[in-house]
Parts: sequence; C-alpha cells; structure tokens
Amino acid sequence: MSKLGTLDINSIHIGDCISLLKKIPDSSVDLIFADPPYFLQLGGELTRPDQSKVNAVNDEWDKFDDYSAYDKFSKSWIKECKRVLKDTGSIWIIGTYHNIFRIGVTLQDLGFWILNDIVWIKNNPMPNFKGTRFNNAHETMIWATKSEKSKFTFHYHSMKAMNDDVQMRSDWNIPICQGDERIKVDGQKAHSTQKPEELLYRIIISTSNVNDIVLDPFSGSGTTAAVAKRLGRNFIAFEREKKYVDVANKRLEKINEIEQNLLTYKVEVKKPKVPFINLIDKKYVSVGETLYSKDRKFKAVINADSTIECNDFVGSIHKVSAHLLNKETNNGWSFWYVDDNKKLISIDDLRELYAKKYLK
Repeated sequence: MSKLGTLDINSIHIGDCISLLKKIPDSSVDLIFADPPYFLQLGGELTRPDQSKVNAVNDEWDKFDDYSAYDKFSKSWIKECKRVLKDTGSIWIIGTYHNIFRIGVTLQDLGFWILNDIVWIKNNPMPNFKGTRFNNAHETMIWATKSEKSKFTFHYHSMKAMNDDVQMRSDWNIPICQGDERIKVDGQKAHSTQKPEELLYRIIISTSNVNDIVLDPFSGSGTTAAVAKRLGRNFIAFEREKKYVDVANKRLEKINEIEQNLLTYKVEVKKPKVPFINLIDKKYVSVGETLYSKDRKFKAVINADSTIECNDFVGSIHKVSAHLLNKETNNGWSFWYVDDNKKLISIDDLRELYAKKYLK
C-alpha cells in the first residue's frame, strides 16, 4: 500500500486531524475538501410544530467554549493544510453562516487566495420550524489556493459541458441527502451532516486530476473518500470517532470505480500551436490551392505569404472566415477544408497530423 509520509493512502485514519496532518510531508496533497465543525451554538432541543424532536447537529465535536477557541482551532488545522497542499493544489471549505465568515478571515490571514465562494442551494432544506427567521436553504463553500500566483487545476470546459454548454455559475442547486443515499444505522442518520455525493463529485472532477491525492481532514461518513475512489483519485481522510470510520469503510467497499478511459478530460485538450505557414512548408497544403467552407458556399486561394484570398478580400484563415460570416472573430481552423478527390478534409485535421509528426 502506498504511503504519504507515515500514513497509508486510500485509507481513513482515526485520530485528531491536526496531529495526523503533521505526519504528512510538505507540498504533497493536490486537493483538500474540509467540512469542519460549524460551531452552531444550539441553545436547546429543536422541535417541530407537532412537538417531535428534530435530529439537529448537537454532537460533542461541534462544541467549543467560545469564538476564540473556535478560531484557534481553525487556524491550527488550516495552517497545516496550507503546509501539506501543493503549490498547484487548492482547498475547499464548507460552512454555514455560523462559521464560514470566520473561516474566510482565517484563510486570508494565512495568505490563501480566495478564487470563489460557491453557494450550495438546497432544493429540499429543513424548514425553519419556529418561523422566526428566513428558511436557511444554503451553505457556502470557499475555494482557495495557497497564493495569488498558484497554478491550480480547473477543468472549465468540462464543467461548462456538464452544465449544458453554459458557463457553470457559483450557485449549485443540489438536494440534501435523502432516500438510499442517506446512510442510516438502526434507522437513524449515521452522521448529522452527511454531504450529498453530487456536491463532492463537482468539486473533485472540476479541480483535480486522475490519480491526484485528495485529503479530507473531517471525514465523517466518508463522502469525499467515496467520490474520490469512484473518480480514480487517491484519498487520505481523518476522523476522530471510530463509529464514523466504520460507516465510511463499509461504504467504500461498495464503490465501483469508473473506468480510466472514461475519466479523461477530452474537451480540455488544447489544440497544438501550428502557424498556417507550417502546413504550407511541409506540403500539407499548397500555394495556389483552394480552401472551401464545409458547405462549399465559400472558397479561397492560398497565397505564398500564407494569407488566403476570397472575392478580393485578403487576410489570415481566421480573418477571412470572420469576414465571410460577418463576425468580429472566427476560428479559421474549423472553418476551412481542402478537397482531396472530392472529399473535404478539415485543415484542423491536417494540423493534428503535422503536430503528431513534427511536434514531439
């Protein structure tokens, strides 16, 4: 089994997160997701209108003496997270209005650079039974890097494709755990703050790569580890209470990993940088040859200086295609084709052939 420092990778370790974090080498983790105690400060039992008791977050792990104690705890574990995080990595921390603003201050005081705050909008939130406040229907996640200059992972185009080809926004509508996803023991919630897998799926697939190491300092019911395993990532997780570790390990046994070939980010692959003149030099196209639009509505002749000419308009493959479409800009690589025995071949495909042969 692979190790990170003295700790086994792809394992959930029992113990205090700060002590365990100290066992991890500097700059060795690619992504961190943290769901720390909220410090809800509940003053008593919460009941529904029918007087039945609400199973709220009143666990011992969520209790601190005061804000000073909570801030001291937060600074300690976040400082260790910064140490173990790679310069190319990023951290996500989730919280409610009770703690997320204090967490944000701590992150900035420690030199982190905040990239986004993501609002998790709960489609099916717990009602405000007392009717004294607005229904609290969201939680906030802070996404940050070690510094402003960090070169972090973000699969923008994949997330856009996931969102029906519309740029994904910072408000995510995801229901809270329910039905079969909600893990129960003896008919009761196994963990009071179990996060939906869809939430971690978006985080892990958007800001990490296959085989990266994902760290969760507050593992709970093991959602981060379960999703990381499914998505072909390595994970390392910490949890103080054995009952939660047992729940998480049973959960992990049932996870089926997605096949590696389905985890590639094909829409993120950038086209090779190949000037059009290179295709002329290597005889993929010729001076005087005609280029066609896909529907053959437009055609242009290649000049010796790598410009093309169509109806007395001269310019680059991009400029001429934009002119013909009455647009400011256009990608000429995807617009123009050559005729090879009455079969059109995209110059973009020719660019790929050139790159495979000459750009190694």
